[in-house]
Amino acid sequence: MNATLLRSSCALALLAAAALAVAAPVLSQSSSAVTAEQDHQQMMDQLGIRKLRPGPSGNEKAPDHANYDPARANPFPNWPEILTTNNGRRVTSADMWWKLRRPEIVEAFEREVVGRVPAAAPKVSWSVTSTDNELIAGKRMVARQLVGHVDNAAWPAIEVDIRMTLLTPAGTTRPVPLLIMFGPARYPAPSQPSADEAVRIDAAMKAELAARDPSLAAAFKAHPGFEFVHPPSFFPAPPSDERVSALVADGWGVALLDPSSIQADNGAGLRSGVIGLVNKGGPRKPDDWGALRAWGWGASRALDYLETDPAVDARHVGIEGVSRYGKAALITMAFDQRFAMVLVGSSGEGGAKPHRRNFGEAVESLTGTGEYHWMAGNFMKYGASEAGFGSRNAGDLPVDSHELIALCAPRLTFISYGLPEKGDANWLDQQGSFMATIAAGSVWKLLGAKDLGLGNDYRTAVMVPQGTALLDGQLAWRQHDGGHTDTPNMAYFVAWADRQMGRVAQ
Repeated sequence: MNATLLRSSCALALLAAAALAVAAPVLSQSSSAVTAEQDHQQMMDQLGIRKLRPGPSGNEKAPDHANYDPARANPFPNWPEILTTNNGRRVTSADMWWKLRRPEIVEAFEREVVGRVPAAAPKVSWSVTSTDNELIAGKRMVARQLVGHVDNAAWPAIEVDIRMTLLTPAGTTRPVPLLIMFGPARYPAPSQPSADEAVRIDAAMKAELAARDPSLAAAFKAHPGFEFVHPPSFFPAPPSDERVSALVADGWGVALLDPSSIQADNGAGLRSGVIGLVNKGGPRKPDDWGALRAWGWGASRALDYLETDPAVDARHVGIEGVSRYGKAALITMAFDQRFAMVLVGSSGEGGAKPHRRNFGEAVESLTGTGEYHWMAGNFMKYGASEAGFGSRNAGDLPVDSHELIALCAPRLTFISYGLPEKGDANWLDQQGSFMATIAAGSVWKLLGAKDLGLGNDYRTAVMVPQGTALLDGQLAWRQHDGGHTDTPNMAYFVAWADRQMGRVAQ
């Protein structure tokens, strides 16, 4: 084996072992574990659903492809009125919003769309497992890896340990704003060993491998210049995530929160994770929470910890996510009013996209076995073609995405999308999401804040050209020139949030 192959195979093996030992989520399966198909059928049986409509294909060449004809996009042109109560009263004051209308919208979303967080949700105890001093965007940062152990005394068969990596400026004299980002909770720019430490680590690795396979001792002797661990370079490698760098460069803190350590992203995982823990390994009830709400619950528990950290300005903590995590970020912000801001990236159906729009992704896309676990079981009713209650569709939903966005008012809410031709597919319905953001703005105005400044008539709203920055108010929109990411909008988000907070970059 030559030196290159030896280096690659051994290094990969060691890295894989380390990843399994350190990073693997602890989501023990109970004895009642089932497949996603079995769990899905069990929920259909609970609801009395005999048949679901199939979702449209994302392949535009398939015979059953999703609709992309604007003329057919609005089969339900009249959306639920945000500022009209269930009994028909017009909401004309902030007091009516907070006491009457907002609770109605929250109740409908919890019952029919995203599910309820159990009243007896378990407590979470946080501990720091390791600390690293990192250099990011030219700034020294203290990086801490934390584990939030979810109390499983009521059902020890399932263990849930939430993983988070927290980055705060080294030597800061004042608390900083912070953005929680859904994604892998790894060190973004881990510090490297010194030259002396590198030599010792390399020698120890060679000795260990030679002890396991004595023939490798001859290979090491024949290639004395081969090293597993190189001494540090004068030019350190830049961090991989430009978004983290943009936040750090501006003096923010960052928390990287791993949603998979809260709840698995599949239907079979509903019998494990925090949902399975609360249900003691059993099935959900129709209004129980889905994975999106569970991820949001985990972000709220992370905020519990951040509120105790003197390095963090707990009044200015935000939440961010892209795609399915964009949906989760919006839901987190909507239901936990402690969050001061949100960056919602390319969220699509279940996020900023209206359920009532027949364009791209549809309600039926989330009621089949692939993604039903994101939502409450009751959401499946709106994809039913044959059931004890008849059939229902998106037009029967009591709420829609403009109301989910409105639950964030009057706090800082930035809706972000990219370009379909760059990979942010038409499937996500950028135009529909813009319509929903326009409609939601009426609540910002009711509460004395500023919306996009283009009125609130979703029926006539035409999306502004790509690159138009609607960032003058507390509700913001920008379509960037990239793909399925929010990276090109991060600098805009940071500058906008700083301005809204009256903050000068540190």
